[in-house]
Amino acid sequence: NDKVIRRYSEPFKLKILDEITTGKLNKNQLGKLYGIAPTTINEWIRKYNRKDLMNTRVKVETKDEITRVKELQKEIEQLKKLLLKKDLDALVLDSYLEVAAEDLGYKSVAELKKKLSIKP
Repeated sequence: NDKVIRRYSEPFKLKILDEITTGKLNKNQLGKLYGIAPTTINEWIRKYNRKDLMNTRVKVETKDEITRVKELQKEIEQLKKLLLKKDLDALVLDSYLEVAAEDLGYKSVAELKKKLSIKP
């Protein structure tokens, strides 16, 4: 097995974290410079409890935006229900046609539709 397993010393890990702290290079740049995956650097950040170095995402929204999102989510739910009802109605119609075709002696719904000139 030619796989190389790298082990980094504690001082090296702390050096990398200090370099991120200075702000001259970010995690990706340091990773490329030293051949370290950014995910490895993130592990060190967690290990040494340096949450200040983690990328954080802060989402700022106005009350209007929050209200609009809630309205859109409600609309999505209503549309899902309507789509489900439409699908069920189509299924019921297909079932009626199958029963009608059988009762009238047709071999298939397609044959019934053809006889009645119903477009599929």
